[in-house]
Amino acid sequence: MNCTYCDDELVVFAVPDDLREFAPDGETASLCTTCLRLDVPAADAEIDEETDFTAVSDAFPSGRGGIVFALFVGKLDSLALNRSAIEELAVEAERAGADPFLALDRLGDDPTVDPHFDFERRRRQIESFLS
Repeated sequence: MNCTYCDDELVVFAVPDDLREFAPDGETASLCTTCLRLDVPAADAEIDEETDFTAVSDAFPSGRGGIVFALFVGKLDSLALNRSAIEELAVEAERAGADPFLALDRLGDDPTVDPHFDFERRRRQIESFLS
C-alpha cells in the first residue's frame, strides 16, 4: 500500500481506544514513510499488532510511544487547526516513555524523510508553544 501523495510506502497501525479521537478514521491510521502524512488506510490494508515504525525512521519510538508519536507527527501540517491535539499528544508521548522533542530532532536528521511541511519551522513553533 502506497501514499496517495508521494507514492511511497505506508505504515498502517491500529489506534488504541483512548487515542482514536486523534486518528483520521478512529480505529486505524497510516503514516507515509517519506512525506509523513497521516491518513486513513485502505479498507484491505493489513495491520500488524506490533507496528514497526522503523520503516519510517530509526528515530521513531517503539510500542505505544510510536503510535502516539505517529499521530503527533501527523498533526504537524497545521498548527492552527491541531494545536490542542499536538499539546495532548506531546504529553501522552511522554507518558508512554517517548520524548517527542528528541524524536523530532532525530527524525529531522534522517535523510530518508522528506516531510510535506517545513520541518525545522514546525519544530521551533512547537517548542515555543509547548514550553
